[in-house]
Amino acid sequence: MLTKLVFAIADKDLQENLEKNFERSDVQIEAYGQGKNTWQNVGQSCADIIVISESLIPRPIESGIATLNNLPEAPTTVLLHNYDSSEEHAQLMAAGADVVLYSGVLLKTIIETIETTLDSRRQLIQMDLLDRKSPVRPKLSDFLSTSETMQIFINDVKQITLSDSIILLLGETGVGKEHLAKAIHAESHRSSGPFIALNTAALPEQLLESELFGHTRGAFTGATRSRRGAFELAHGGTIFLDEIGEMPLHLQAKLLRVLQDYEVRPVGGEKSVWVDVRVIAATNRDLEDAVANGLFRKDLFFRLNVMTLKIPPLREHFEDIPALARRFINYYRYKIDRDINNISEEAMTALCRYDWPGNVRELMNVIERALLICKTSTITTEDLPSAFSQQGPPGAGGAGRLSLAVDSWQGKTLPQIQSEVMDQVENLYLKSLLKEHRGRINNAARAAGIHSRSLFNKMKRLGIKKEDYR
Repeated sequence: MLTKLVFAIADKDLQENLEKNFERSDVQIEAYGQGKNTWQNVGQSCADIIVISESLIPRPIESGIATLNNLPEAPTTVLLHNYDSSEEHAQLMAAGADVVLYSGVLLKTIIETIETTLDSRRQLIQMDLLDRKSPVRPKLSDFLSTSETMQIFINDVKQITLSDSIILLLGETGVGKEHLAKAIHAESHRSSGPFIALNTAALPEQLLESELFGHTRGAFTGATRSRRGAFELAHGGTIFLDEIGEMPLHLQAKLLRVLQDYEVRPVGGEKSVWVDVRVIAATNRDLEDAVANGLFRKDLFFRLNVMTLKIPPLREHFEDIPALARRFINYYRYKIDRDINNISEEAMTALCRYDWPGNVRELMNVIERALLICKTSTITTEDLPSAFSQQGPPGAGGAGRLSLAVDSWQGKTLPQIQSEVMDQVENLYLKSLLKEHRGRINNAARAAGIHSRSLFNKMKRLGIKKEDYR
């Protein structure tokens, strides 16, 4: 089984040593050093495993990691970090990096880590956890649910899979918008065609137009050859445009023209090319608010708003948490080679009581972390983050309770206690309003009977961010 291994390492000597070590018949190597086109080359490499220096990933680094994870080949990412910080390494893994290593460790350690990654990758492919023969792995059956909320939602999805209409997916961060887009593609008559995903917020503005529509040779500095864009690559299949609400206005106008006649003109080109694609766009932003504030074109919003699906956040179908948790345990136990296949009743209860602001993606990260630190064959509450020690009714979440600990009142004046209690009340009340109005400040302020500026000041004082409720 030939595995494609791509190196993009800032340290030239380290890269050369790694290339020499992995020169063998079962590994195909491509290597890119520091350069203007390194990131683009890595994205086009069709790699199984990418070993990359964090300094070569565009900022913000979380978006860069997401771009690698969204590649059709679903490569395993080994990130070489400049600092030996376990806290930063954990954050990068939470963002989606499969392995994070301090670049200053011994060469032997890096080689052993890559060898382990190669073996794990091959095992996953053999076990069909990575189906390289299929352009898209997810299916609508992945969304089978015991909750009425999700059952109604999936029935709505099934009604539109066979059409070619534009779909707009709305939902909070981490609800699985791209996973659903792939499932819709897999259930459609286009399933044998390509599925091309592009995060419009993860690319610099100057590169986004080229990534969308392609470019001709000499169109700009560094364009040494012509290149097809995402729309052409998706011909006969589906294109998924994530974070569409973050697209610059001038590109929104060009996208609108494409959606009207399905013709794209590459950067620097004189002729347009017809494309046969289904468009699925997604955002966690309130596009109506964006239109009202001049940040999103009204005509493009109307063009996208043909079939709109709002994916329910995990807290609205907490009944599915046990099944999802067990599915992720089964997945990660093979991925990271841990003989752990159980979770205690107390730990499962704690998962069901949590509010899940990061939704399904956060649940995946929590399960992966638990498997990494678990010392027995069963995940317990000790293997969960400290936030899960809080108690509450299932589905209520830790943020939905008022804490009135009398012991903490000792030595405080009545005005101090009143202030603390009022802060808690305002915190819960405002979060509830923002959730109800999906982060719309003006609507929430009107419902609260206060001025929007007053609401903004209260949110700032209490550390509440409207982005968490969109």
